[in-house]
Amino acid sequence: MSTVREIFDSMAYGPAPEGHAEALAWIAAHQGRFGHWIGGAFTAPAATFETRNPATGKVLAEVSQGSGEDVAAAVATARAAQGRWARIGGAGRARVLYALARLVQKHARLFAVLETMDNGKPIRESRDIDIPLVARHFYYHAGLAQLLDSEKPGFVPMGVCGAVIPWNFPLLMLAWKVAPALAAGNTVVLKPAEYTPLTALLFAEISREAGLPKGVLNIVTGDGDTGAAVVAHPGVDKIAFTGSTSVGRKIRTATAGSGKALTLELGGKSPYIVFDDADIDSAIEGLVDAIWFNGGQVCCAGSRLLVQEGIAERFHAKLKRRMDGLRMGDPLDKCIDVGAIVDPVQLETIKGLVAGTEGEVYHAACAVPEGCFYPPTLISGLHAASKLMQEEIFGPVLVSTTFRTPGEAVDLANNSRYGLAASIWTENVNLALDMAPKVKAGVVWVNSTNLFDAAAGFGGVRESGFGREGGWEGLMAYLKPAAKVKPLAAPKPVPAPAEAVVEGIDRTAKLYIGGKQARPDGGYSQAIWSAKGKLLGHVGLGNRKDIRNAVEAAHAAKGWGKATGHNKAQILYYIGENLSARAAEFAARIKDQTGKDGSAEVEAAINRLFTYAAWADKYDGQVKQVPMRAVALAMNEPVGVIGALCPDESPLLGLISVMAPAIAMGNACVLVPSEVAPLPATDFYQVLETSDLPAGVVNIVTGSHKELAKPLAGHLDVDALWSFSSARLSGLIEAEAAGNLKRTWVNHGLARDWMGAAGEGRAFLAQATEIKTIWVPYGE
Repeated sequence: MSTVREIFDSMAYGPAPEGHAEALAWIAAHQGRFGHWIGGAFTAPAATFETRNPATGKVLAEVSQGSGEDVAAAVATARAAQGRWARIGGAGRARVLYALARLVQKHARLFAVLETMDNGKPIRESRDIDIPLVARHFYYHAGLAQLLDSEKPGFVPMGVCGAVIPWNFPLLMLAWKVAPALAAGNTVVLKPAEYTPLTALLFAEISREAGLPKGVLNIVTGDGDTGAAVVAHPGVDKIAFTGSTSVGRKIRTATAGSGKALTLELGGKSPYIVFDDADIDSAIEGLVDAIWFNGGQVCCAGSRLLVQEGIAERFHAKLKRRMDGLRMGDPLDKCIDVGAIVDPVQLETIKGLVAGTEGEVYHAACAVPEGCFYPPTLISGLHAASKLMQEEIFGPVLVSTTFRTPGEAVDLANNSRYGLAASIWTENVNLALDMAPKVKAGVVWVNSTNLFDAAAGFGGVRESGFGREGGWEGLMAYLKPAAKVKPLAAPKPVPAPAEAVVEGIDRTAKLYIGGKQARPDGGYSQAIWSAKGKLLGHVGLGNRKDIRNAVEAAHAAKGWGKATGHNKAQILYYIGENLSARAAEFAARIKDQTGKDGSAEVEAAINRLFTYAAWADKYDGQVKQVPMRAVALAMNEPVGVIGALCPDESPLLGLISVMAPAIAMGNACVLVPSEVAPLPATDFYQVLETSDLPAGVVNIVTGSHKELAKPLAGHLDVDALWSFSSARLSGLIEAEAAGNLKRTWVNHGLARDWMGAAGEGRAFLAQATEIKTIWVPYGE
């Protein structure tokens, strides 16, 4: 045994093992076998499988493989409990959530040890990060529940929420899903990851001590088939999923057309950008946390290092020295930096990806234990298109390349199908705040990494998913408007009369693409008739090539997103002014097409333009109150290119109600106007041409909603698609949108009162924006 003097001479770390007797005793109290948690109690274990400690390979317990019948029982129990849980009110739910937070703290060491044994992450991470954040989420959402009735009137719970969570943060992901769902008045059926179910079962058991009513929280264990059964069950009203992009895409397809609400937090390949003026030592310490925290098994891991060329050699040399000092070993040892990989299957995946790289591979010169461990690894010399610069590895592997200018750094950072998080390191705060809006990510950390809090929304863009977790924005994903909605009655187009009335000079309305009138690619057009048999004109029938051209034009107008809110407001006011000058003409056109007086619709359309002009510079972000020396800015950004199938029943007002919020928030759009009454839209682009709106910001393609919905929904350069069409297209749109996981907002065949409050407001603004959380720590 080393003497004290020898230890001080070498400064070597000695073992500091955490006891695990209490965790093993809890497992033994259940005879090492667990059923599902349904209706406030464990079911009898059946069809069990083993869960193992990844660091030792030893079996910890046996848990039950959930079947479709188990899921159905859990959903039925949750449905029966939901009404009572919602009726106790926000204040009543707040007390239960507060009690859950306190119980997590009281059992914090047991949770931390059990998490490390089941997952393989170092005990320091479970103890000091995961479990405190779990408690924080329940405390924070207890507060939201307390305020919910007064702050969000007119909203009600979704109902029964299905949650499917991953194995990298088992208990924390439970908190991210369960806390907001319960705060909002929903009940939950949760499926934990098959590798790491134990802390979820422990949480369920202690929830009785918080007074959580039976059936409010139900947990069904099992593999991917069990998760698929939760997703597919018709009694589930919302799905919240965290996991891989490939599985998220399958869930998007499986829920298409079902009417289920959906939030997805998926994979990432987050850039870690280091400028030459950065504090290099701090950036390297941050990088250790970014990529080797939890063994790199983190969706937002800073796994893609972009370092400015002038300091790259020195940075890599220092990084390698730091890597060599990392300690691997028993995750229950408090001196360990990097723990075990969660399962041998994941370990083989990591090895296979690294073995196939063309880059220069450096493995840390630290002792690697036998078993399910992989050393911290740096792969440099890669180019932007290299497989490992694009694909998520989900392990302790960092890939690196260099850049010269800030513009090149932005291009490299955005050269990814993902958009979850990014870190920017520079001592120039002006540069950092200039870069943050340009990087495509839902979260940006300035001179920091992996900062999380319940008050600050977390989530991605692109193929990293949609929706936010945390803050009011996260809670709103578990609520819906209380107003009852009627089925949409589809208006019918006027058929060609037996005897046509043709007057005046022939008039054929073209498409409107890139600020110009354009003939349809297919060369087809359609006659439009009045109710009295008068030929009103012809409109072009757009096809997929016209959609392609319109999307290209919209992308070419990306400068619109950088315009100030004041500038966008002025143009919206000008559009309203020019429409007002032609109000009588548009009213007559609407009457010809619909047979109804169009004066009220035109006046409402002008008013709506003025409303969104007013919102253009007033839809503000927030500064979140996080419990650390940092500012977390929740900034509203444009979604990008929004496609929209406009309502048939209000041909002018419907189009403007969709267009105005989109462009007010800085988006470009591709609009497919009313199919039965398209002429007000083709007249309207003449207003746009005289209103100083930049070319490509608004593009109008007339034609069949059924024909144009698929190319719009499937287009990889469309960032969101809205549909208020009378055609039953919601399922098709949601399924096609799975290609690039674009956001969708569809009507599911339900009507909307375009003349009333439902036709405008914050719901439209929220759909037209992404919330980006920018973290800026301060202090010495």
